[in-house]
Amino acid sequence: MAQSITTLVMLIEILFLVNYVSQIATTAADNDGDVIHVAGKVMCQDCTLNYDKWINGSEPIKGAVVSITCMDERERVRYYGSDKTDERGQFDLILDKVLYGGKNLKPKLCTVRLVSSPDKSCDIPTDFGNGQSGVKLVQPFRVFKDLVKFVVGPFYYTTPMCETPKYENNY
Repeated sequence: MAQSITTLVMLIEILFLVNYVSQIATTAADNDGDVIHVAGKVMCQDCTLNYDKWINGSEPIKGAVVSITCMDERERVRYYGSDKTDERGQFDLILDKVLYGGKNLKPKLCTVRLVSSPDKSCDIPTDFGNGQSGVKLVQPFRVFKDLVKFVVGPFYYTTPMCETPKYENNY
């Protein structure tokens, strides 16, 4: 019984610590540094492969375009930017924290999504990793001195053969 109470007390302390660190990171993201980095990867996933290769065999897409759209509290677009992936399929969007007119960018009101793939054999966007519908910036991955970095994805495209047909409802 005493060990159960000790374990329960430790779990409560851990939860408080995690919550505290989360609040520090969020506060730091709102206050530190002049820029925000948003990084991730874009990969090609071929559904025609066997399950193991489909899950583990994705390939990076060089030159894929990823965008970020940031809104204000009144749901107006305050910032739009994009970046192309490198040969490893990686992107790094860099945003100024202070927008035109002196307004502060609020990362929680930003969404990152897939835009296009230059690879015609792998250019059907999927929602694995929410790349097609978009990912909100919620919690920074790293906050260090003047660096605030969010990591999203990976995002995936697939081959045209894997595209889900769109049916029209003709009832």
